[in-house]
Amino acid sequence: MADVHSPATRSKNMRAIGTQNTAIEKRLATLLNDAGFPFTVQDATLPGKPDFVLEAYRCILFTHGCFWHHHDCYLFKVPETRTAFWLNKIGKNVERDARDIAQLEAQGWRVMVVWECALRGKQKLSDVALRERLEEWICASTDSAQIDTQGIAPLSVTSPPRTTSR
Repeated sequence: MADVHSPATRSKNMRAIGTQNTAIEKRLATLLNDAGFPFTVQDATLPGKPDFVLEAYRCILFTHGCFWHHHDCYLFKVPETRTAFWLNKIGKNVERDARDIAQLEAQGWRVMVVWECALRGKQKLSDVALRERLEEWICASTDSAQIDTQGIAPLSVTSPPRTTSR
């Protein structure tokens, strides 16, 4: 199937996608503020430039877009155009995520990945459910974890997507 946009329009649309202060980051910041957790944002001195750093709890929070970081959920769909390009790009993101998380854990940080599908969309968690899971993990957990539409689970980095022959 051909792209519905011209290459120039598609390029403009892709360039407009922000890398910080996104809607999902704003929602998570609001929940952390409401729960009374002090944090800093986008710490460039740490691997992966984490979205949120809770120094007092030795916690790192990443908000990951399900498409860009290949989450196995309803928000991730393999593009039908330039498939090899996109799968390569997303695969590199996944590899970088794994490397950054390993480096953070080696430095003694606990890492939480909050997936986009938990923060927006038809299956998102309510503010109450999300805040409860965040508080539980920040205050009580000793392991890295992730939150998606199913709730909280051990952190596992998805393997990079593969091209399929059609």
